[in-house]
Amino acid sequence: MVVKLLSASLPSDSSTSTPGSMSHYLAHMSTLNEILLGVSYGDVIHILSLYGMVPDVAVALMPLCEAFGSIAPPPNHKSTILGETSVYLVFSCAFLCLLRLWKFYRPPQEYCLTGRGGSVKLELTLDYLLLMHNNRIFSNSSAPNRDSYNSMGSVNEVSAQPIYIDSFPKLSAWYFQNQACIASTLSGLCNKNPVHQVANKILNMICRKMNKGGVSSSNLSSTSSSSVSGSSVSASDDSYQRPAVPAWEFLEAVPFVLEAVLTACAHGRLSSRDLTTSLRDLVDFLPASLAAIVSYFSAEITRGIWKPVPMNGTEWPSPGASLHSIEAEVKEILASAGVQINSCYPRGVPPMLPLPMAALVSLTITFKLDRSLEYIQGVIGHALENCAGGSSWPSMPIIGALWTQKVRRWHDFIVLSCMRSPFGRDKDAVAQLIRSCFSSFLQSSSSGSDIIANRGVGALLGDSITDQGLRLPMAPGFVYLRTCRTFHDTYFVSEVILKQVIEWAHKLANGWSFNGPPQLKSGRTPLSCAASMAHQVAMLGGGLLCIAGGPLVVQVLYEDTLPTLLLSAREQSLKDPGPVSSTLQGYAMANMLFYCGSLLWGADRSSPVMKLSFLSRRPRVVRNHMDFIAGVLDGHILLGCDPGTWKAYVSQFMFLVVKFVPSWLPDIKLDTLKKIAAGLRSWHEHDLALSLLERGGPQAISVVVETFL
Repeated sequence: MVVKLLSASLPSDSSTSTPGSMSHYLAHMSTLNEILLGVSYGDVIHILSLYGMVPDVAVALMPLCEAFGSIAPPPNHKSTILGETSVYLVFSCAFLCLLRLWKFYRPPQEYCLTGRGGSVKLELTLDYLLLMHNNRIFSNSSAPNRDSYNSMGSVNEVSAQPIYIDSFPKLSAWYFQNQACIASTLSGLCNKNPVHQVANKILNMICRKMNKGGVSSSNLSSTSSSSVSGSSVSASDDSYQRPAVPAWEFLEAVPFVLEAVLTACAHGRLSSRDLTTSLRDLVDFLPASLAAIVSYFSAEITRGIWKPVPMNGTEWPSPGASLHSIEAEVKEILASAGVQINSCYPRGVPPMLPLPMAALVSLTITFKLDRSLEYIQGVIGHALENCAGGSSWPSMPIIGALWTQKVRRWHDFIVLSCMRSPFGRDKDAVAQLIRSCFSSFLQSSSSGSDIIANRGVGALLGDSITDQGLRLPMAPGFVYLRTCRTFHDTYFVSEVILKQVIEWAHKLANGWSFNGPPQLKSGRTPLSCAASMAHQVAMLGGGLLCIAGGPLVVQVLYEDTLPTLLLSAREQSLKDPGPVSSTLQGYAMANMLFYCGSLLWGADRSSPVMKLSFLSRRPRVVRNHMDFIAGVLDGHILLGCDPGTWKAYVSQFMFLVVKFVPSWLPDIKLDTLKKIAAGLRSWHEHDLALSLLERGGPQAISVVVETFL
């Protein structure tokens, strides 16, 4: 319905370059404004996400952004926050809603490249949304009743065609400028550059309230590297101070204005109050400026080049006693989940924030909690959390304390948000949480020799939130789900999870091989139960890894982490584990690896979704891992693990692949399949070896025939 409503107002040719199409958009401006305000409510965004409609809604918003961002406002335009429908308001609603869908305001760390040429996590970018939309069209192109999805012809015409970012030149230009802003600092502009002229007009506009105190746009920019400068203008000359330019041109100049005012504040040419006022004037004039503010500030926070400022209540707002109260609550919650952290804020010393972070949080607390401003507030909350996560400085408790003072009824939500902060910078806290997740899931008894029944998903996730608010103890699985997106070193997470799977398999084996008197068999865990629980441990490890690390960490698990573990010498605590322990360890590792791969890649080779970059890597990743297995079985690679662990690992992994995802096997080289089959036959796994070759595709038929001769 949302896509229908947004697309129904589009002109038939969906072009933004003709006068007729512009007048068509303007005629529907009031209707579109109400629809966009309704879509911007938080619950609507969540519902769209649950129904998988995010790509379609994003595609419906893009022509609206392109069109209304290309229309100049009237010369007497003053503020968009006042509630009057204008091209700036419609553009801002559509643009900020689009940004919420593809979450451009994530911390810039997620855009950093790893040594393998990809990001640690899969970002929901604009390109990705368009790819998802186009793949859905291709997959449904053969459906006979596709038109029944929509009852409006114009909707079908829009949604049934592939959409590319090049179709929207203004949006595309801003998109690439935003990426450049995140990647590097701004470069200078010459005086004749049109962006320079717009930036000067914006500086003149935001200086109108400060000119009485002797502050001019030339003073603000004298230390700025972007060379934006201008002359002092009378505060009464409002028509000159307000730039009546299209929104795209305004947004293009905003980063240079931000650099000028932030640099001026850092050098003492602009007070903190005037800086906050200037930022608020920007957002009042064009709310979409908040996108550029968040993008620029988050990048600058990550670079760490700005000195911290004291949040002492004089220059910048003070969190007061709320800071220590929130910190104490966070420590208590994490302690109940098995995580111990240290205090970051000594009493008697004013807390500090980097200048861009202090400016951003000071700006956000100036907004009233009005339902008509929810399209702005929906961006503010995520922006603050992600900017705090992008800084090595412990910022989130300070931000939470300031917002607790503003909105006390949000206390529980703010505490849960602050709970994420320690895991972004403390690897030990992450390791403690992972160990606590495994312990709560399996709930070992105090003697350590048995596994009791009070375990499983209930103990892992608990019942932490009730009608009365937060309830202690907090289940570690719930904490993990709330915080896993803040883990910066997900390779470390992968290693910790894999080691936990191995250690718990060893504990389960020890529980089976109870060393008490032979007649006391009641104290021994049945072997079938131990194997079943080892399988559950592997599934838990795979689930924790996938939601924290994403596709590339699973790829590294296949190509690097697990092979390295198998090649390295065993830890002292696991030496001479015994046959049962060795078998369960290999069994658990195979189950975890298979579960991660099948959960991420699935079994279908022909689906159009497989064209996505992280899914299209599956054949190469699985092929490399199979080559590693074949190399060991062929004697070209020496192992460091126990032979029983290796045998159990290979046998179980091949069994799972053959039975559940045989579509993976045709991508494997024939020589590799032959070596693995030979190794399986040497272990008397003749049926499994034959099944492996049978599912290897036409290339393996001759080898199958040879086995019967």
